[in-house]
Amino acid sequence: MLCADHNFDIAQVIRFFRSKPGELIIYYELEESEKSSSRGIVEVCPDSHRISRFLEKPHDGLIQSRLASVVFYCIQRDSLSLLSDFIKMQPRAADRSFGRFWEWFINEKQLDVFGMKLPTGFQLIGQVGLSDYTKWLTHYSNKQLDNPTKPITCRSYARVGLIGNPSDGFNGKTIAMTISNFWAEVTLTESQTLVLVPHPLNDPTEFGSLQDLFCISRKEGYLGGLRLLQATCKKFYQFCSKQGIALTKQNFTLKYDTNIPRQVGLAGSSAIVSATLKCLMKFYNITDNDLPKPIRANFILSVETDELFITAGLQDRVVQVYEGLVYMDFSKTLMEDQGYGNYVSMDMNGLPPFWLAYLSDPSDSGRIHSNIRQRWLSGESVVVEAMETFAELTDRARAAIQTGDWSTLAQLMDQNFELRRTIYTDDCLGPGNLKMVQLAKQFGSSVKLPGSGGAVVGLCLDNARLMEMRQAFQEAGCVFCVIGPYNPSISTASGQH
Repeated sequence: MLCADHNFDIAQVIRFFRSKPGELIIYYELEESEKSSSRGIVEVCPDSHRISRFLEKPHDGLIQSRLASVVFYCIQRDSLSLLSDFIKMQPRAADRSFGRFWEWFINEKQLDVFGMKLPTGFQLIGQVGLSDYTKWLTHYSNKQLDNPTKPITCRSYARVGLIGNPSDGFNGKTIAMTISNFWAEVTLTESQTLVLVPHPLNDPTEFGSLQDLFCISRKEGYLGGLRLLQATCKKFYQFCSKQGIALTKQNFTLKYDTNIPRQVGLAGSSAIVSATLKCLMKFYNITDNDLPKPIRANFILSVETDELFITAGLQDRVVQVYEGLVYMDFSKTLMEDQGYGNYVSMDMNGLPPFWLAYLSDPSDSGRIHSNIRQRWLSGESVVVEAMETFAELTDRARAAIQTGDWSTLAQLMDQNFELRRTIYTDDCLGPGNLKMVQLAKQFGSSVKLPGSGGAVVGLCLDNARLMEMRQAFQEAGCVFCVIGPYNPSISTASGQH
């Protein structure tokens, strides 16, 4: 057996095998040039990783699966006697193969066999000549030499919640949009050891003076992005091990950069996690089938909530995975039945000019969540009904966007804020957020919070008033910008990432 990657991690395979009550077969996804009739093909349950069917070199069209077994098996000691039983049943030597054994073991005996995917390529070296061996060895060596140290760079974008938030954490509905104004970028480069590079501004370890340390810590806090890289890597290895994906033993260096303002509720932390995950998936050849988009959003949320204990909902992670303008339904039935919500990408053509403003010296936006979760879990009617109303506003906003009824959308955004203000109270929202909201209303603009606090998003259909409002916000010490929506379909077509 010739493996495309020489750093096959046998230890991870053994750990996975020991965690399962049965045998283990390693499999991989066939390349386009490979025929299923040349391999043993498996069907694998994506949830349990149990192999439900095995066909040895099936004829074309007999099975849809493109997952191929390789000559690498882990067999429980108690099952070894079944090999002798199988051989005794086969009078012809040609039928005494591992492929036929697994067909009998899995399809007929219906015994437990589990699959572990290795995201790389294989070629079998059997009754072939030296030239065949040399050809494949050269093929794989060349693949590794094709820019082996070329960095992988991925971006994820800031988002604004246009309607429905903060009901994403309360079985509600929201519409959010990624914006091109702000982004987080992560670069991965293959290296001898695994290195996480601190950001010079966000993860400082040297300061010009004690006063510098005070000013930076006061504004930026103590928690930079390095912990996000580390937590994502840890969770990624844990996820792949649990999902039966054997990673190769390749090391890398990760570094990040971001221009997303901190602590203003624009999903800066999840953007770094999302971009890191994109890099890891590319580096280890993890496909959308291995980690589908809805599960990817759950993964990103789990990095923040399980590993770093950050209070968060799914909205930000979903829109950063899908990108663009996304309608999200987090109803209890959907979440319980399938583990994720209903996510629909919406048409972004002809969107009106949304604007964004944020505090130049914000407080910790996470505080704005207050005690709403406890009140919701206890079934307090005011909070429960508010979350249901957020969902209704979202459905109405979806219809307004689809018909281009921007006046109605603006009214719904205002209603969203007033409803949020009712249940969270002014004390919780804070004077900075309320000041920005009041300033926007003076210019006849709709306005609401795009996230957990520290920024406001709005829709002003009068361009002259929009320019006047920009000046007023800047004079008040806020940062103001007209939003540039990030449309993934346009960016993909132009070759951006």
